[in-house]
Amino acid sequence: MEWLSDNKIPVGKWAKAFFDTLQDNGGWFFDGLADVMSALIDALLWLLQTPHPLIVTAVAVAIAWALQRNWKICLFTFLGFLFIMNQDYWEEMTESLTLVLSACIVCMAVGVPIGIYAAHRPRLYAGLQPVLDLMQTLPTFVYLIPAIVFFGIGMVPGLIATVIFVLPAPIRLTYLGVSSTPPALLEAAEAFGATPTQKLVKVELPYALPQIMAGLNQTIMLSLSMVVVAALVGADGLGVPVVRALNQVNTALGFESGFIIVVVAILLDRILRIGGRAK
Repeated sequence: MEWLSDNKIPVGKWAKAFFDTLQDNGGWFFDGLADVMSALIDALLWLLQTPHPLIVTAVAVAIAWALQRNWKICLFTFLGFLFIMNQDYWEEMTESLTLVLSACIVCMAVGVPIGIYAAHRPRLYAGLQPVLDLMQTLPTFVYLIPAIVFFGIGMVPGLIATVIFVLPAPIRLTYLGVSSTPPALLEAAEAFGATPTQKLVKVELPYALPQIMAGLNQTIMLSLSMVVVAALVGADGLGVPVVRALNQVNTALGFESGFIIVVVAILLDRILRIGGRAK
């Protein structure tokens, strides 16, 4: 079978040529995208780091109460943020939360419209499926190579790699929610003279809202799972002490920072679990 490997398809060379072409001709686009992402990251960092940590904690508790109406969730949120402050990981937590929130804003702003559009065009979604599969199954470390080439080192390449990995979730779940709208509801809306826009706004989106919110929840969780990977390209946050602990074989630091990531993940999941409030 050596003849087969001796005549292998040059996938790697094609990919390198593609990215070289993008780098040579699309510098203006990537520079502009980096500026937009940097502005978004800086704004969120300012919102999270400028106020006193207790003020941010109070706002988080208020959001938890507004969304869940459950004092247990509010108490857990308060104690969780106090624990993060106690472990002296507040700055790293706000940096990781900035990455997560930035990824959520970008992914929902892009993914929901694409999911809606694909739900009305099944052939488009059939063509999108292999691309979405590739985005989620290609090892995330592979994304980091072109991200570094196009955006350098820092938070921006970490955000770009996170968005590529996470974006399929809101697209798939929005598509599922909109496409599963019962035909009887759509026929009733048409019978009352609803336009396509009215059907979308008043029938399809309300019916798909639980799925869209599930997409938001998945976006948050998947984004948080990328903080360690993002740290490898210079992104600040909770991934930095994890990588440092790995390099130093420091068990105490590894479990300490890893447990903070777990606490943040549980807090975000409990606060933003829409559609089924905890009792």
